[in-house]
Amino acid sequence: MAKSEKEPKVSEEAATPVATPKAAPANTSSESSGKRKGKQPGRPPHKGKKLKAQIATIYAKVTKEGQVSLDKAITILKQVKRAKFDESIEIHMSLGIDSAQSDQMIRGSVALPHGVGKKVRVLVFCQGDNTAKATAAGADFVGEGDLIKKIQSENWLDFDVVLATQDMMGQVSRLGKVLGPRGLMPTPKAGTVIGSGQDIAAIVREFKSGKVEYRSDKGGNVHAGIGKISFDTDKIASNALAFVEQVRASKPTGIRGNYIKSVTISATMCPGIPVTI
Repeated sequence: MAKSEKEPKVSEEAATPVATPKAAPANTSSESSGKRKGKQPGRPPHKGKKLKAQIATIYAKVTKEGQVSLDKAITILKQVKRAKFDESIEIHMSLGIDSAQSDQMIRGSVALPHGVGKKVRVLVFCQGDNTAKATAAGADFVGEGDLIKKIQSENWLDFDVVLATQDMMGQVSRLGKVLGPRGLMPTPKAGTVIGSGQDIAAIVREFKSGKVEYRSDKGGNVHAGIGKISFDTDKIASNALAFVEQVRASKPTGIRGNYIKSVTISATMCPGIPVTI
């Protein structure tokens, strides 16, 4: 008689089916919102056919005209204006400088004849009699140590221009890491450090009325706002010429060859137009 084959014993643990863990539901809402068209960081919103055609027409008109006179460029900007708000007019100058050379850096300020068309918030670091003079001239914020502490502790930056008297620069220098990267640090070259013999009231009024600062970037270019598109053509042209002449006068002595390579004006929502000056 043949021996019956013994069935292998199965342990309870092996017999019990192992439940596979369910995958956590994907956060489809956040992922889909991130992948949604026009919502990705760094990508502009989707443009409709009408807007695309409008922008293409503007670029075609500007490209066709090429380099034009200053007055004609301003007229074109007014013609192609499509924004409902009062756009800012900007000037951009490409200079034949070596930005790696410290003696070829271009920096200064210029009082535009017709202002820039916006309220300029001026902060003045001063003490003594200069406090009353700066306040009477229209400075928005006037003080000394109290304002320095406020900027350091609260990171307060609700101002557009910073002026400082010479006797305050020892204290103001502590704000270099805060004001410097934002182009707000007072410097003699930009005309924002007021000497003992200068009229503090006149300097405050100049910056309140539209004195703009400029500084060359790494590419050897300078930029500035020179008004609003609602300005008369002659006022925009006058501001532009004043800015160009100031930059021309700031030419470093070591520059050889062509100093001003090109001049372009543009509006907030309009392309740049090269001009002859």
